[in-house]
Amino acid sequence: MKKDIHPKYDLKTKATCACGATFEVGSTMPEVKIEICSQCHPFYTGNEKIMDTAGRVDRFNKRRAASAKVKK
Repeated sequence: MKKDIHPKYDLKTKATCACGATFEVGSTMPEVKIEICSQCHPFYTGNEKIMDTAGRVDRFNKRRAASAKVKK
């Protein structure tokens, strides 16, 4: 590596999430602001929003059945 051309890598960079959580990470930046972290992400918190796709599948099947009747 060439000397004096690489940025300083700090292992104690403060990362701040939009939810208010703070923790230390390694980075070349002095401070990092993030939108989502493991404390507020739905996958980790268990508050995952599950979409009901059954209604969509039923509507698709009805349209397919209707188009099959028209072809006959």
